[in-house]
Amino acid sequence: MKIAVAAATGRVARKVIREAKDRGFEVTAFVRNPAEIDGADQVIVKDIFDLTKEDLEGYDAVVDAFGAWTEDMLPQHSTSLAHLCDCLSGSDTCLLVVGGAGSLYVNPEHTACVSDGPDFPDIFKPLAGAMAKALGELREREDVRWTYISPAGDFQADGERTGSYILGGEELTLNERGESIISYADYAIAMMDEIENGSHIRKRISVVRK
Repeated sequence: MKIAVAAATGRVARKVIREAKDRGFEVTAFVRNPAEIDGADQVIVKDIFDLTKEDLEGYDAVVDAFGAWTEDMLPQHSTSLAHLCDCLSGSDTCLLVVGGAGSLYVNPEHTACVSDGPDFPDIFKPLAGAMAKALGELREREDVRWTYISPAGDFQADGERTGSYILGGEELTLNERGESIISYADYAIAMMDEIENGSHIRKRISVVRK
C-alpha cells in the first residue's frame, strides 16, 4: 500500500510512519520544513495548505497529522482539514485523521463531551473546541472517504507499544481497569489496521489500551 502522511514531523506522525514501514507500506512524508524522517521512502517539503490534488494522487491513504496549539493557529484545524478534503474529493483515497479525545461523548444521548466535564483542564478547552469544530465540519463531507480516530484521554507519547487495543466508537471507552489511556505506538497500530481494513468509512472511532 502507498501511504502519504501530511504534517509528518510530529511525534504521532513518526510512530505512524514507523508502523506503516514495519508492515511493508510505501510511505511519503510531507513536511513544512526540511527534516529527517526515519523510515519514510520519500520526504517532500511542502506545507499542508500547498498540497494539491495531483500531489495526493495514487495513494491508498492519506494521514492527516496536523496539530496546532496556539490560539491564533487553532482555526487551522478546520481549514487544513477542509483543504485536504478538497484535494481528495471524489477519489478512492482514504483520509485518516489524527483526532482528539475532548469531543468523545460521555453519555448515550451524545449531548455531553469529555471537554464539558468539570475536571477537563481549562487550558485545553480551546484546542478541544477547535478540533471538535473540525470534526463537525468533516461529518458533512460525503465526497471523501474519511475516518476520524480519537485517542484515549491519556495519550502517551512515550508509552509502551503493547500491540493491542480496544476499538471504541463515539463514546469515551474505558478498559477493564477503568483507564482511558493509549500510547502513540498503539494508536499507530490502530491507524494502520484501519487503513488496511477500511471498516469505518465516514465514521469517528476511538481507541484505548487493553
